[in-house]
Amino acid sequence: MAHFDEQLDHLIREALREDIGSGDHSTLSCIPAGQQGKAVLKIKQDGILAGVDVAHSIFTLVEPSSDIRVFKHDGDTMTAGEQAFEVKASIHTILKCERLVLNCMQRMSGIATLTRRYTSQLQGYKTRLLDTRKTTPNFRLLEKEAVRIGGGTNHRFGLYDMIMLKDNHIDFCGGLEPAIEKAWSYVQKEQPELKIEIETRSLDDVKTVIAAGKGKVFRIMLDNFTPEQVAEALQLIGGAFETEASGGINLSNIVDYAKTGVDYISVGGLIHQAQSLDLSLKAVIV
Repeated sequence: MAHFDEQLDHLIREALREDIGSGDHSTLSCIPAGQQGKAVLKIKQDGILAGVDVAHSIFTLVEPSSDIRVFKHDGDTMTAGEQAFEVKASIHTILKCERLVLNCMQRMSGIATLTRRYTSQLQGYKTRLLDTRKTTPNFRLLEKEAVRIGGGTNHRFGLYDMIMLKDNHIDFCGGLEPAIEKAWSYVQKEQPELKIEIETRSLDDVKTVIAAGKGKVFRIMLDNFTPEQVAEALQLIGGAFETEASGGINLSNIVDYAKTGVDYISVGGLIHQAQSLDLSLKAVIV
């Protein structure tokens, strides 16, 4: 959690620096410094709310004494017309933070909402939903957090926390067997805690990994397999490896894949196909 907090702090500071630059001249020009105010986060679209905790972090980083009264929490179902929270702080703080808060919450809520649509279809199945690295540069932290809020499971965060041998790695390396052997040797020498996942593109690939990867590979990815091919691959694997289905899986066919009993399904579209939801931060004039 400390690592997340440190990354979030960095993200907020850099985003504010990008936006404010030499100063929020719109606010500086017409609002006296130190004048206090209140604003509410209004929900204008149905969905799953995400980013309330992030909003709290943004306001309190800029003004530690900011008073945030939360009405709805991350992961809650939200309905147009509701309010998510109320913030009391200096008007300068509210206006400096407004767009960053909205950008984060609108994007995160869209991702959480789409993720919940997927995970609701997996109810009753053992299969768990994974995200991918198909994320927005420098915003991955909050996109993956939104997947988690929506009920999904985070895959590796980046290139550094797991070895995933995909088609290009395998082709550049000269095949499945040399890729597995070289990755295994690297792990033993450099970072023994790293796990190895490998992509397969056919049932023959699966057979090769079963023979060459036992005790070395922890998960086999079944890429662009049909549900019938996934079921056949699972019969071959027999529980000796974790399994992940990936490629071409969407809301219309995810249940067909879950019925096979595959351990994980990864869907890049959770993030890159999500649409931001409509929220607004409005001044409360007493």
